[in-house]
Formats: sequence, C-alpha cells, structure tokens
Amino acid sequence: MGNGGGGRWSRVVRLAGPGARTSRVELFYDLVFVFAFLNVTTLTATRLTPANLYRCLLVLALLWWSWSSFVRLGNAVRADQGVLPVVGFITVGATFLLVLSVPSAFVDRPGGLNGPLVFAACYLVIRLTQLAVFGWVERTHPARRQSLLPRALVPTTATALLVVAGTVPARLADRRTAVLLQLALWTVAIVVEYVGGTILARRWWVVTSAGHWAERHALMVLLALGESIIALGLGPKTGLPLAGPVAVGALLGIAIVAVLWWAYFDTLADALEQALHRARDPAVRRRLSRNVYTFLHLPLISGDILFALGLKDLLAEVAEPTTPTWGAPLGGFWVAVFYGGVALYLLSLAGCALVALHDVRWSLVGTVAVLAVVAPFAAPIPELAALGLLALITTVGVAVETLSEDGRRRQVRHLALEEQIAAETEHSRWRRHHL
Repeated sequence: MGNGGGGRWSRVVRLAGPGARTSRVELFYDLVFVFAFLNVTTLTATRLTPANLYRCLLVLALLWWSWSSFVRLGNAVRADQGVLPVVGFITVGATFLLVLSVPSAFVDRPGGLNGPLVFAACYLVIRLTQLAVFGWVERTHPARRQSLLPRALVPTTATALLVVAGTVPARLADRRTAVLLQLALWTVAIVVEYVGGTILARRWWVVTSAGHWAERHALMVLLALGESIIALGLGPKTGLPLAGPVAVGALLGIAIVAVLWWAYFDTLADALEQALHRARDPAVRRRLSRNVYTFLHLPLISGDILFALGLKDLLAEVAEPTTPTWGAPLGGFWVAVFYGGVALYLLSLAGCALVALHDVRWSLVGTVAVLAVVAPFAAPIPELAALGLLALITTVGVAVETLSEDGRRRQVRHLALEEQIAAETEHSRWRRHHL
C-alpha cells in the first residue's frame, strides 16, 4: 500500500504496515475513553433506575462505536505520524466535551450550553473527523471514494436522531411517554450506526495489522477491568475508617476482577489474535475483526462496567456505620447488575471463542447458567455474602475452564511466547545494526 502516497504527501498521512502495533499516542487517546467509562458509571450510580441504566448502556454503545472507528483509523494509518496526532487531539477534545455533556445529553439543564446539542455536535465531529482521514487515504480509489457520502450520511443521520431525542420529548406533557420516545430515538440512532456501518464495511473495512487490532481491543478490556478497581477505591466515602466489612468487600471485588482478567488474558486473548493472523483472506479477516472484536467485545466491556457500577455502590453502602455488618439484602435489581454483569462478560468470552476458534467453552457457559440459577437466591441475602457467592462461582468456573483444556492452552501460550521471542530477537538485531 506504500507509505501514504510518497513524496510530500507522506508527511500528511503514512499508511500502517501488517506488523504495526499500538503506538504511545493511541494509548494517550484511550485515556479520555477511560474517563468516559468512569464518568458514565459515576453518573449512573448517582441515580440508578432501570431507565437510567439503559441510558448508560446507550451512551456506552455510542462511545464504543466512536472508539472502534478510531481503532480502524489507527489500523489503516500510523497514528503517531504526519497529521494524525493533530486529528487525534481534535478527537480527544471532542470526546472530552462529549463526556462532560453526558449529564445533560438526554435532558438539557439550565445555566449552561444546550446539553443534547453539545453531545450530538461532539459526536458528529468525532465521526466526521475520522471519515475525513479515510477520505484522504482513499482519494485515489474511485469505488471507495464514492462510498464516502453514504458513509458520512450514517453518522449524520444518527446525530440528527440524537438532536431530536434531546429536544422533542421535553415538549411532551406526559413524562413517561417522553422518556420512552427518547430512549427509542437513541436506540434507533445506535442501530443506524451499527447496521449502516456494518453494511458499508463490506466494501472498505480492511484490517491491515491483525496484531494492532487485537492488541487495541485487549488493552481496552484491561482498562475496563481497571474501572472496577477504581470503583473499589472510590466506593467508600472519604474519612470513614477501614472497617472489616469494607476490607472483605474490597478483597472479594479484587478477587473477581483478577478471575475475569485471567479468563480473558490467560490464553483467550492470544488465541483470538492468532486466529486473526491466520485469516489470510480479507473477507474472513474482516468478519472476524467485526464479529469477534467490534461486536462481541462490546457486551464484554459492558458486563465489566456493570460489575464496576455494582461495586461502587456496594462499597459505599457497606462503609456506612448504620449498615448491618454483612450489608443489607442485595435485592433483585443489584443482583441483576452484579451477577448479570459477570455473566455477560463470561458469555461474551464464550461467544468470542465460538466464533473465532469454533470452540464451545462449556465451562464458561455452565458458569453463566449457574449464575442465572443462583441469582434469585442471592437477592435476599446480605450484600457481602452475595458478593462472596459470586466470587466463588466465578472462580470455580474459570478454574475448571483452565484445567479442563486438552493441550490447546499449552499450544497457544507456546506460540505466543515464540512470537514474542522472535520479535525481541529481530528488534535487538535491528538496534545493533542501526543504533
């Protein structure tokens, strides 16, 4: 594909190569998305209702699509070369304003800028900035150049729906009807983005570097797991003593996060990347990158965010001196958040393994089934006991999955180690020669 067209144009945009990995500037860009996840979780925790929880998931879906589009951009061109850092800083600024406007994205608040319009405008800036770079890269490809207009119409239509969702329902007298209409318009906007982007991607979505694509998503999973740790740290109110129940809840939370990390990063992350590397056919690689990473990693991230949301509230409540020693009964809603979040995470991992590796992870599926059966019985018991039960079921399920493998785990880890050693050897050779 060359290096951005050669000559002076190479100083504007440099195309990425098949062996590209995540750059430092991309990690810097991800910081704002970490803040976005944290902010959405915090805002949802302040007024947790089913409607507000659904709003949280809607915002996460839009943030995920924006981030995924940025990953596609970084996979096609070098994010730390030419004009791309400037484009990235514009994206970071727009994303930061978008996150700050989340509290008023659904209903405008007095005393400031119009929240729904700011949110929609920032989202449109993010998406069109990404498409502008793609348009520059594809300017010499007639077919792809012709697809720019319909590709731009997709986020434009979604943005228009967001504007309508933020302005029209407020004029309705019936609040329940207004909320339902608003949530419906947001849902349609997300469907337009995901379905429209998927249909158009059949022609232009190319994964240049499988390693970069897999690494970017794995790092985002790691950052999302970090969200749970941050929730543990921010849960108890400042100034309260470190009581025994708080320490127990924190340790149980850390244990669950560690098990969730192991379930993904022990071998599955490497196995998914290896499957993507083996997909030499562009169409097969496109399907894997879209279905396994863009689609199935969204519920994975959402499940972890839900778990972090539950941890934040649980630790804050357990830290209160008036709370019973083992906490109040967890309740049906929080059972759905806690157990449902972990189950969604594990089910997404099983889905990734099924689609990419054609492997049914029965231990993970069984763990999800056990969580579904046990959840109703966990609702009336104290919070810490319910959290301990969740930790036990999750740990046993992931341990069984790890121990029941028939040699594939050893093979995946061996291949990953051999690749790492080969890369280190090549880097050392290059440095000895050039440095």
